[in-house]
Amino acid sequence: MKAYKKITALLLAAALTAGLSTMAFAEEETETEDNSIAIDKDAFDELVASGPVADDETIASSEWATAVKEAGVLRIGGAQASYLFSQLDETDGSLRGFDAGIYQLLTRYILGDESAYEFTVVDSSTREAVLQSDQVDVVVATYSITEARAEVISFAGPYYSSQQAVLVLAGNTEITGVDDLAGKNVATQAGSTGPDILAEYAPEAVVQEFESDQEARAALELGRVDAYVTDYTLLLNAIVKNPDVYEIAGDVFGPEDNYGIGLPLDSDGVAFVNDFLQQIIDDGTWESLWQISLGDRTGIDTAPEAPAVGE
Repeated sequence: MKAYKKITALLLAAALTAGLSTMAFAEEETETEDNSIAIDKDAFDELVASGPVADDETIASSEWATAVKEAGVLRIGGAQASYLFSQLDETDGSLRGFDAGIYQLLTRYILGDESAYEFTVVDSSTREAVLQSDQVDVVVATYSITEARAEVISFAGPYYSSQQAVLVLAGNTEITGVDDLAGKNVATQAGSTGPDILAEYAPEAVVQEFESDQEARAALELGRVDAYVTDYTLLLNAIVKNPDVYEIAGDVFGPEDNYGIGLPLDSDGVAFVNDFLQQIIDDGTWESLWQISLGDRTGIDTAPEAPAVGE
């Protein structure tokens, strides 16, 4: 089953010095840390293996899906170090988490085998490039839908929604929320929506952009920055793994950040993937995947409402 998996790191110039990141890809740490809460591997694997499979007529309705079916493999761009969303388990070579579940379910939907994918590691500076250069068929990487990105690639979804939050070192009482960032050195990720959101909600902050989540949090730990602003859900990666190191300051803020699935510009795969997403939302798979990947590991008992697909 794992024979089709091929994890390759892109050696693009823009990523030579970058760590692995999405809008906020989490650090490369194993899920066996003392304070971390590991995913239920059996529950995850069973859920993905029970996902729906498209019939021949559904596949034939999409040129994009037909090409994937004929190739016998879905080429995916994503993260492998995002603890809650797409984390590589080095003990068995599997990727698990919310995003991992989405792209493995999509693989199963098209090819009837959730392991029939090739995986390329991307970060926030390379996601559009791999789609434009036909290196991958799809990018599933906590990928925020923005107007600028939608000019060069197409998005299916959204399949998840979040907002921004402020991460500080545990015990920090000086910063209690976004309103306290004026004059502070604040980290965010280059190529993400963070810089624009900080410009609007904390215009007096001194913003420092980093290529990866790992670099941003290292700067926070070393005292080079006072806070780190990025997507709230992704900050849970750090909180769940390091509860005594970090904490969230104040409430979430900013506009809803909708995650989409990246496809080549004007691809008819958008409609196909949207139909797939709506199916797993309607049959309860989306909610179960959220609970296994995030809810059970963060102590949140009730799954959020899935976003309206195609809107």
